[in-house]
Amino acid sequence: MILSRHERMIAKRYLLPGKGERFIFVVAAISFVAVMLGVMALVVVMSVMNGFRADLFDKIVGLNGHAVMQGYSGRLPDWREILEESQELDGVVSATPLIEQPLMASYSGRVEGVLARGMRVEDIRSNELINSNIVAGDMAQLTPGSNNVAIGSRLATALGAVTGGQISLISPQGRTTPFGTVPRIVSYDVAAIFEIGIYDFDKAFVLMPMEDAQTLLMLDDAVGMIEFDTVDPENVGEILEPLARNYAGQGVLTDWREMNTQLFDALAVERVVMFWVLSLIILVAVFNILSSLIMLVRAKTRDIAILRTMGASRRSMMKIFLTIGLTTSGLGTLAGLVLGFVLLRYRQGVVNVVQTVTGQNLWDPSIRFITELPARTDPFEVLGIVALAMGSAFLFTLYPAFKAASTDPVQVLRYE
Repeated sequence: MILSRHERMIAKRYLLPGKGERFIFVVAAISFVAVMLGVMALVVVMSVMNGFRADLFDKIVGLNGHAVMQGYSGRLPDWREILEESQELDGVVSATPLIEQPLMASYSGRVEGVLARGMRVEDIRSNELINSNIVAGDMAQLTPGSNNVAIGSRLATALGAVTGGQISLISPQGRTTPFGTVPRIVSYDVAAIFEIGIYDFDKAFVLMPMEDAQTLLMLDDAVGMIEFDTVDPENVGEILEPLARNYAGQGVLTDWREMNTQLFDALAVERVVMFWVLSLIILVAVFNILSSLIMLVRAKTRDIAILRTMGASRRSMMKIFLTIGLTTSGLGTLAGLVLGFVLLRYRQGVVNVVQTVTGQNLWDPSIRFITELPARTDPFEVLGIVALAMGSAFLFTLYPAFKAASTDPVQVLRYE
């Protein structure tokens, strides 16, 4: 929409308060603030929701892979054969044998439920998610037969464990005696403490070499499961379908969506609901723009009539009032984007300040899964938010612009 010089001059004049028009200006200012807050809220909330989902996906997949084949009765005796066949499939990046078993752990009289995980030493060394989040100790000390383990930071806090200390793992699968089964208790040295950033993992994981896990759980040469990473997580089922078919009698294949269905479905629903709920702020703002323009048209009826008698066309009047409404919305949108990006940049500091002032824990990792507030901005979503604000303003501005353009100068000026 291109404006002529006199149209720009008139639009600029009407944007500023005139004598007796301060109330109209206040309503327009409120509209500007409402658009700004609506755009800011949408940008911040949608970015946090995206970051929350992305962080969860990256960290959960970093530990559990895109899919897992779990053996019936917790055993996969032919795991080497499955590994070799998986390496021949197009789209499979890696396959990692694992042993996982819920156990009890004790340290200095404290007892906690844990999830013992056995991995090959080379897989432990190559896992960036674990090795880049070591807070104490050295993962290089985890070697077969060393009786060394690594534990999560929150488990260490709950037990009071430190590196160099000794933790005891209690397995119900012990030796059989005339009086029943005696639980198996094995002591290990804490060689390292890691903090992945997901509460459930940091609170429960005990990591050890696979050979030590096989000895502890009396699995001989078997493993419990095989974890797969693929080139396309969204199509992991199609990529691994031959394995699921060929080894259906030995184990069941579960992908990342099935393992975390409730969590990711809840996030998807919450994301959609939050978008539409926060969009109501923008709709309220454009209603304010509508009301302020209607009042402006009524206040400027005489001016409009004079302009029409001086040769201004209906199209020209439409453009002037559309420009006024879109300018208010555009400035509010721009301010909202700037404020939103600033809040995202300092989001954790803002959360910490609010927690300090209120005395409330706003980001409890035991509920939120992740220890810090994440954010990931999607440029296409930002464009959608801008389009929503500007498109709504355009539609709501059409009516007062049409009323201004349809003003009959004869009727207005006949008694002047």
